[in-house]
Amino acid sequence: MNISELQLLARKHALANAVKFNGKANPGSVIAKIIAQMPECKSEMKIVGKEVNEIIKHVNELPLDVQMQELKEQFPEMLEEKKKEEKEDMKPFKHVGPNGVIMRFSPSPSGPMHIGHAITGGLTSLYVKKYGGKFILRIEDTNSDNIDIPSYDLLPIDGNWIFGNINEVWIQSDRMRYYYDYAEKFLEIGNCYICTCTQDAFKKLADNKEECPCRNISVDENLNRWKKMFDKRHGFKEGEAVLRFKSDMQHKNPAMRDFPLARINDSEHPRQGLKYRVWPLMNLSVFVDDVEANMTHIIRAKDHEINAQRQELMYRALDIKDIPETYFLGRYNFEGLELSASKTRAKIEEGKYSGWDDIRIPFLQALKRRGYQPQAFLKYTQKTGLSPVDKTIPAEEFFKIVNSFNKEIIDAKAKRFFMMYDYTKIFIENAPYQKIILKMHPDDDSLGERELEVEKDFLIANKDLLEFKEGLLYRLMDCLNFRKQGNMFVFDSQDYETFKNNGQKIMHWLPAYGNVDIEILMDDASIINGVAEHNIKHLKVGEIIQFERFGFCRLDEIHKEHGKEIYKFWFTHK
Repeated sequence: MNISELQLLARKHALANAVKFNGKANPGSVIAKIIAQMPECKSEMKIVGKEVNEIIKHVNELPLDVQMQELKEQFPEMLEEKKKEEKEDMKPFKHVGPNGVIMRFSPSPSGPMHIGHAITGGLTSLYVKKYGGKFILRIEDTNSDNIDIPSYDLLPIDGNWIFGNINEVWIQSDRMRYYYDYAEKFLEIGNCYICTCTQDAFKKLADNKEECPCRNISVDENLNRWKKMFDKRHGFKEGEAVLRFKSDMQHKNPAMRDFPLARINDSEHPRQGLKYRVWPLMNLSVFVDDVEANMTHIIRAKDHEINAQRQELMYRALDIKDIPETYFLGRYNFEGLELSASKTRAKIEEGKYSGWDDIRIPFLQALKRRGYQPQAFLKYTQKTGLSPVDKTIPAEEFFKIVNSFNKEIIDAKAKRFFMMYDYTKIFIENAPYQKIILKMHPDDDSLGERELEVEKDFLIANKDLLEFKEGLLYRLMDCLNFRKQGNMFVFDSQDYETFKNNGQKIMHWLPAYGNVDIEILMDDASIINGVAEHNIKHLKVGEIIQFERFGFCRLDEIHKEHGKEIYKFWFTHK
């Protein structure tokens, strides 16, 4: 076994692996690559392990951009893009016409959208993008319970951000006339009736597969009873009458036996007030809207399989031939995340959260403000695909995947800057004055350059300061090399080559003067106070940048008070 060849191969694969995984190479992956190219190493794994671990230790101490630069210069072949055909993650639909598809996503207005909406609604959005056609955002609010008025505006805003292809927004409580018209059609053809049995009495009949006495009354009597449902003064009271679909009382599934379609509800509706008292139940309103929209394909939660069967009966009753193709999606259970809009709203009202954009909650307004991109969630949706299997996903695992997708998007254009938040000022004896020109981005020259002026006074992180050992060579990134001598730090040289052969560690730094005060709001709502290089003054609010050795952040606000500016950022992720 050639040791020199082993060391060269180990460094190449260590650098490549570190660049791929945010600056930290994995020994197991590197050794596997080496064995694949040097099978003779298998007999001397003790030596291989020692050499690889030493090289990885050194590589992992290098900043990510330094790793990337060395990989480009020494092993450019490792960065060649291999063209791979994207795996088709989306199950194809069976029948799609020349005009594409018409599909819908139907949240309730209990609050704005969260990551569950992004994943489930994202699948519908992707299919409309795949086939072309129309995407309808339908706000289902015929049940007056748990409605949050601001959500009527927030849901379309969130939907347009996350999906990007909403064509129309329908609000069900604004469409009551349609539901009444279809109810009357069903009554006129004898496929519905007004039932005045109590709920308990009807249940006993249904359980025994017996018909309700109301089932066989005349069309005229049904239409008369229908009118009485609207008459609050002289007609039925709440709970005394319900519109039922005439299905099959002998059906093996009790849920399919003459199911209800509309009821009386005298509660005040948050949007419509007391304008209506007869309200469609879900099967009627969903059926009518799907018919009126000429819906072609529907993705719905698996627990709506019975409702899909009920609505198919309704299509057939009206002799509507074009029944939408329906696909069922398993439930997503995000462990460790609270997705209940009502519970979250209660905490907002109690003051525990600042609002729907509180950085701690998994709602889209907060994630957008942090710097997440819609494509990251849509890519996750595409990869998981259309499946009826329920999924339990720990929050940490979910965000690990989404963060990797988000990084692929923002990393390409995020400018780089130095910052410090736990630091000490040091003096480096004999250090020369320098005007240092750095790239805003290691791979994109179009983003420009930044300039730092420095001489002998520097800020360095305390965690780096604690590692200094007497006489060893250290480097301030892209600046200079120095040594620790007693209680002093002494300039050694400027070139990287000197450090490369004998150095211990490269570290970030800031000039001791001329920096900008910053605050970073972390994902647990804690605040990190620090300083950053003066070049961040050129940023605009909303820009996503990377603080080197810290992570991606979005500039949220430039706070000015008493003549002083504080640049306030929201943490995105590492």
